[in-house]
Amino acid sequence: MNDQLIIELFIQRSEEAIKALAEKYGRLSVSISRNILSNNEDAEECVNDAYLAVWNNIPPENPERLDTYLCKIVRNLSLKKYRYNTAECRNSRYDSDIDELAECIAGPDDPLKTLEHKALTESINLFLEKQKKIDRIIFIKKYWFFMDSAEIAEELGLSINYVNVHLHRTRDKLKKHMKENQ
Repeated sequence: MNDQLIIELFIQRSEEAIKALAEKYGRLSVSISRNILSNNEDAEECVNDAYLAVWNNIPPENPERLDTYLCKIVRNLSLKKYRYNTAECRNSRYDSDIDELAECIAGPDDPLKTLEHKALTESINLFLEKQKKIDRIIFIKKYWFFMDSAEIAEELGLSINYVNVHLHRTRDKLKKHMKENQ
């Protein structure tokens, strides 16, 4: 079933909408959540919460890309659950990923506080559009889907060293881009 038909089912408040959404994007959603949480039960819970959020938000919202819309909700709920689960202790895997990006986009004035979220997102998207396709894919898999370098390398048929070198170079380019556009 295509995305527009699924959205139409949500607008009609048909229970088939959630079933169709789960059939089409369930595996992707669970994969995103599991990459962040490393726990099947928590991942399933976040995905189910995301389905409920989609049910509650469509209508009035009518997303252009249902996959992106759902993935963003799953990712945000999973990160919220991750923060809750690790409030007392630091989980270096994800915190180090986030810290790597913070070094690129946070300068002495901390643009995360001074720039609006939308402007920051647009700047990063503009930067990524200018990168080679393989660098965009690696970057998004690492920092959006929270895949580790070994998973990315295996999925793309690359060496781990290749992935790490390209991530490092892309972060350096992003850092330069952010400084130039502050």
